[in-house]
Amino acid sequence: MSEHSEEVRRLSEAVAAFAAIEDDAECTAAVSEVLRSWPSYHARLRELRQARVRALRDGQQKTWPQIASIIGEVTPERAQQIGKGLRGTKRPKKSPGEEPTDQ
Repeated sequence: MSEHSEEVRRLSEAVAAFAAIEDDAECTAAVSEVLRSWPSYHARLRELRQARVRALRDGQQKTWPQIASIIGEVTPERAQQIGKGLRGTKRPKKSPGEEPTDQ
């Protein structure tokens, strides 16, 4: 398996294409359109990953350390959580009146 699959490469190229839009207003509108749809893409990708992790575990009898290695940059415990559909920890909620920070 290559470090960057064809699909990952195409997604990276799509993001670069947004950055290449010369007109600031056009770029802003295009990126905003994608970001409005992002929650549904994010949820679908999480579901797809969970299903494939389950297939690796149940169908191919991979160990959690092996699956963690395939996912990359996660522990075997986190790989197991992904397989169960458990999401990562959420950021602490901001106190009422707390200003958001730019990152």
